[in-house]
Amino acid sequence: MALLLVMLTHGVANTASAQNIKVYQYTQANGVIAFSDRPPLNRPYKLMKYNCFACDIRSKVDWSNTKLFLHAHKDTIDQAASKHQLDPALIRALIHAESGFSVRARSPKGAQGLMQLMPGTAAELGVQDPYEARSNIMGGVKHLARLQKALNGDTRLMMAAYNAGLGAVKKHQGIPPYAETQAYVERVHILWQRYKAAEQRQNLASNT
Repeated sequence: MALLLVMLTHGVANTASAQNIKVYQYTQANGVIAFSDRPPLNRPYKLMKYNCFACDIRSKVDWSNTKLFLHAHKDTIDQAASKHQLDPALIRALIHAESGFSVRARSPKGAQGLMQLMPGTAAELGVQDPYEARSNIMGGVKHLARLQKALNGDTRLMMAAYNAGLGAVKKHQGIPPYAETQAYVERVHILWQRYKAAEQRQNLASNT
């Protein structure tokens, strides 16, 4: 049975082809919750629908108000940000847009984990288990740092390249004219500003 693990409420895997895929949630005999694209035999299940909110140009998600994940994987994100000199709020925004902070997220195209790494990219980055949170984040941030260097620190182009690929950004000498990528860049930017503001409030509160 093919398993498809997703986050269903706050933005998930990064592909427009994911629209309207049915997902069946059920509990296995050993008590583990599982997800499948087929209904399980002789076992109660809950029918869910997979929607690619982060890249769906018709998404109804209010990115200015959707729930933020301010504490999940904080230590790893902070360590990765420090190592590669990146804004932790940007990393958090990308993870939010890519997987909704679902460690087991997997897109129909095969992207895996929190930062939705394709198997080939994960292998090239030295990520042995894309579903292990720390490895996924460290690998994804390493990839993002490479994009930062290649694009002279232009954050919007980094976002676009993370979605559409560095080659597409260079080919079009800017954000590619893809509706999915343009929507993705705007949504990540909104999340980034919100995470930055939230972190500033937290820091201010801790210093008072």
